[in-house]
Formats: sequence, C-alpha cells, structure tokens
Amino acid sequence: MNRFGRETTAEEVARSADLSGRLAVVTGASSGIGVETARALAGAGADVVLGVRDVVAGETVARAIADETTGAPRVMALDLRELSSVADFADRIEGPVDLLIANAGVSKTPDAHLPNGLDVRFATNHLGHFMLALRLRAQMAERGARIVVVSSGAHHNMPVRLDDLQWHGREHHAGMAYAESKSANILFAQEASRRWGPEGIFANAVLPGSSLTGLQRFHGEELKRAIGFIAEDGSLNPMLKTAAQAAATTLWAATAPELEGRGGLVLEDCAEAVPAGPDTHPWSGYDATIADPDTACRLWDLSVELISALTVDA
Repeated sequence: MNRFGRETTAEEVARSADLSGRLAVVTGASSGIGVETARALAGAGADVVLGVRDVVAGETVARAIADETTGAPRVMALDLRELSSVADFADRIEGPVDLLIANAGVSKTPDAHLPNGLDVRFATNHLGHFMLALRLRAQMAERGARIVVVSSGAHHNMPVRLDDLQWHGREHHAGMAYAESKSANILFAQEASRRWGPEGIFANAVLPGSSLTGLQRFHGEELKRAIGFIAEDGSLNPMLKTAAQAAATTLWAATAPELEGRGGLVLEDCAEAVPAGPDTHPWSGYDATIADPDTACRLWDLSVELISALTVDA
C-alpha cells in the first residue's frame, strides 16, 4: 500500500530515495513547485541542474539548497520560449542525464503570442520541453532515464487541436490555451515512452494539484476568485496545496521503485490518477478522452516540424 498521499511533501518522498551519483535537470526551478522539486532531489543526493529564466533568482535558490543539503546545484539560463536558448542549455549539459523534470510553465501572460507566431503557453509548456528532451535523448539513453512532465488538472475536456495549435483560427483564450498545452504534456509523455522505452527512457505526466505560486502572477484577484482559489470571504480553497505538497508527486514519479520501466502514465497524489468523472473534484483526476495514440504521434511529428522550421540547426 502506498504510504504517500495528497498531503505528502516532496521532502517526505525524497527521504526514502537515494539519488547519489544521479544527474537531475529541473526546469523552472527558481520559484514555486520547481524550488521544492530541486530541493528534494538534492536532498536525496542528486546532482541538480536548475534551468531558469531568472538566473539571479536561481542562484539564490541554489545557495539555499546548498546550505541545506550536501549537493552543489548548478544554475543555467533557460528560456523555453526561445528555441536557441533551449539548444544552448542542452549543449551545456555534460554526461548521462538520469532525470528530466519538465516543470516550468506559464498560464495567463500579458502577450498571447510570441513574435514567431507561437502561442506563449504552447511554446513554453510543450514545445520548449519537447525540444529539450530531443536534445538530451542520447544522454538519457546512456543508463536509462525518467522524464517527469508536470501537467495540470486543467487538461479536462481540452483535447489538443492539431489543426490550430497556435490559436490563430480561434478566438484566443489564455485559460483554454493553457489547458490545451497541459493536454499536450500528457500526449508527449505517452508518445515519448512509446518511442524511447526500448532505450530505457520512460516519461510520465504529473497532476500536481492546485497551488498558489508564480504561475498565477498575472491572474489577479478577480480571476483567482472566479477559478475558485479564493472564496468570497477571502479564505483559500481547502483543495489548494502548498508548493511542497504539489511537488510530491513529481518526486514520487522520479524515484518510486514501482514505476521502474513504466511510462505513459498520469500520476496524482503519489499514485496513478483516478479517472475524472462525476465523483471526482473538478481539479482532480485524469480525463483520458483528451488522449489517443494517433493524436500523440501526430503532435510529436508536428512538433518536430515546428522546431525544424524555427531553428537553423534543429
């Protein structure tokens, strides 16, 4: 029986793991869930690379982690919106990669699209991580690796529209675009496991649960209330997790012995996610209707084509 659950923290999961001599790459590790993930991985003995947009903030996090653990985390600049930044970051990673934690993400932002036409959420949450995994594939295959992709309960009822990935043909809606990118995360985990499993690379998607972090920096009070994070009396929704609790399933996905050699799963509360339905909270559970093997395969191929079109040396 799994001894972990909804209120478990990342540190509690890490106590039962030994990652000595293992290299973990964590994106978005300068705030929120990413900080807790990096801290717990380092606490379990991993050598951690923090991929961050804000290097100054990342250095502050790295110093705090170094003070608390025996590790010496490294900070490297990474802007997932810029494919050249992804390439530079990947090229600086040396040696075998044992864990790739695709944690970074954006939701509501001031701009809907980047100058190259990509939706900001699709570019950051899916395509940048997709390219990073492609770049690190050989290093992950050296001794086998786990990829953990942080998705969201927002994926419910939001299948990926392959005919309009960048929201050019639809009226743009930041929340729905975010949700669709989170469905793409799940499809990536499933297809990566199918393609790379024979090389010892397995990917699983994680539903971390809702937590107030930097992800909501542009939400504003009104939107947070509309979503249900904040009640009318100003109190926080009891369904909200702390960042440490929200990072727990990522740590479980990265370390659980029972997940060895298993990929394409959707995980939640340190277990396989239950099917979303009338008996589950709207923020919880896995909606399998958003996924099918053909869509996952086609999204992969379209993502490769996008990278080829947008980069000189894809």
